Amino acid sequence: MISLLLSFAVLVIGYFVYGKVTEKVFSPDDRPTPAVAINDGVDCVPMKTWKAFLIQLLNIAGTGPIFGALMGAVFGPVVFLWIVFGSILGGAVHDYMSGMISSRHDGASIAELSGTYLGKLVKWIMRIFSVVLLVLCGTVFVTSPAGLLDKLTPRLDERHLLGDYYSCLLSSRYPSSD
Repeated sequence: MISLLLSFAVLVIGYFVYGKVTEKVFSPDDRPTPAVAINDGVDCVPMKTWKAFLIQLLNIAGTGPIFGALMGAVFGPVVFLWIVFGSILGGAVHDYMSGMISSRHDGASIAELSGTYLGKLVKWIMRIFSVVLLVLCGTVFVTSPAGLLDKLTPRLDERHLLGDYYSCLLSSRYPSSD
């Protein structure tokens, strides 16, 4: 319980301290977002603040409910450190910076921004990399919880499955090669 409360405290401190540092580095201003400036009704659509917040929360906390519980069962309370520092240093700042950079370039994706600054070849490399990365993320999302669950569940031998009598029958019919 102490590690949970310490994690909450570090998250709050990280929000106020590291958030201010990030804000000073990027210095946001009052220019309109692509949703307001472009408003094409498809990709750029203004939405209520609570909806935008909910989408961001779901994006940054996607696998948290699955991985958090399983990792906590495997590694114990030290997982709080990984979740806390990963959220502060990686997730929040990365999402904020990439969102602000995209917003200042009319909502362009990372592949489009790479093409703008580094050329067409890099733009296509980033597009392919993005697709490969999405496939890999999907694979990790499916296989990692399964692997953790496999480690957490005990192995059952044939006696547990078949009972002593049937396993004796099987061992007499199929002697081991020891």
